[in-house]
Amino acid sequence: MAAIGSRESVIQNLEDAGCETEMIRNFLGWFDKGQQAKQLELLEHQREYLLGRVHMDERRISCLDYLIYQIQGKKRDKI
Repeated sequence: MAAIGSRESVIQNLEDAGCETEMIRNFLGWFDKGQQAKQLELLEHQREYLLGRVHMDERRISCLDYLIYQIQGKKRDKI
């Protein structure tokens, strides 16, 4: 297995990536068993979850941008 840093640095990285305690516990269990495929599966799941949140926030920003555009357009029409 390739070295990925100390156990503490791995935990910190997972926490920084927004992983829940249970996911970290599962990851470390697979880490201890040398099951890289299972580790990657957990990481991919977390990545997909975070990417989904990004896309949801992008849609929300687009809604706000549209309202800003409409309000600014109405201000110009009154001038």
